Amino acid sequence: MPRFKPRVKPKERQPTERHATRGAGKILGAAGSLPRQCWITDVSESGARLHSEADIPDEFALVLPSGKRECRVVWRLGNEAGVTFTDG
Repeated sequence: MPRFKPRVKPKERQPTERHATRGAGKILGAAGSLPRQCWITDVSESGARLHSEADIPDEFALVLPSGKRECRVVWRLGNEAGVTFTDG
């Protein structure tokens, strides 16, 4: 009989509480690249979920209404990406 790994609920995978939000942000890639618009759909102390029609680089700075955060992509699904904040 095959053994299946129990599915982890999304809340258990997220280390901090998510807050649903709807707001615009800017992705600042490598030096010399133009800023890209993105839509922030949820945010937590440890990361955020972004939607962007443009490519999202693996590492970048994200300009939020509350300030700028350094990010790294941890998952991608179509035009959406989940990022973790790397600046503590």
